[in-house]
Amino acid sequence: MLKNDVNVIKRKGINFLQENGSTIRFKPWLGDLFSFLYDPIMKNSIFPKKFEASIEKHLQFLGTEYKDIHNRFVLELATGSGHLSKLLPSDNEFVGVDISEGLLKIAHKNFTNSGFKNFKLFLCGVDKLPFEDDCFDISICNLSLNFFPDLLNAINEIKRTLKNQGVFICSVPVPERNKKQSVIRGKLYSENELKGMFEGNSFSFIPYDFENGALLYFKAISKR
Repeated sequence: MLKNDVNVIKRKGINFLQENGSTIRFKPWLGDLFSFLYDPIMKNSIFPKKFEASIEKHLQFLGTEYKDIHNRFVLELATGSGHLSKLLPSDNEFVGVDISEGLLKIAHKNFTNSGFKNFKLFLCGVDKLPFEDDCFDISICNLSLNFFPDLLNAINEIKRTLKNQGVFICSVPVPERNKKQSVIRGKLYSENELKGMFEGNSFSFIPYDFENGALLYFKAISKR
């Protein structure tokens, strides 16, 4: 799964990338000391006030999409506190990446408690994923695509690590659905802009017919 030149050290269930003998660190938007506040902030502030969306509808929709995914090799970008552990069947092999060590510690507990026997968590960004080419069947990213500093590069990495006909499933805020012009962190791209970037990297782009505030739900299928 890992590239030949990648070195990692594992501590308390989290894999840390090593470079020149040192652990690579990142600066998450919510400091690691405050990771326990992440889920309450999403539920009580971000969803109702920024997205004007229902977190219950969000989780129900994703749960419906994920429930028939079985025995696949799944990568999640920006795993956060590990909500996917409650939505994705535990017979899948799961790999999650995030830049927050604090959130990954919470995710580790959630995936363990949800009965996942084969999961790995990595402290790393999406700009240079440490995984081999043509590795994953499915890649998932929820509510974080707008935070990636170089989206085109991230799409390249998603494409590189997905198998042919692999599926990328995503939810992300888009400006045209932000009816009250709420201030949403990160850089927002329109549906047409996202479609252009994914199709420009040999994906088919398929939006879901589902509305939930400022959020767009789509999947993109990798083509060689």
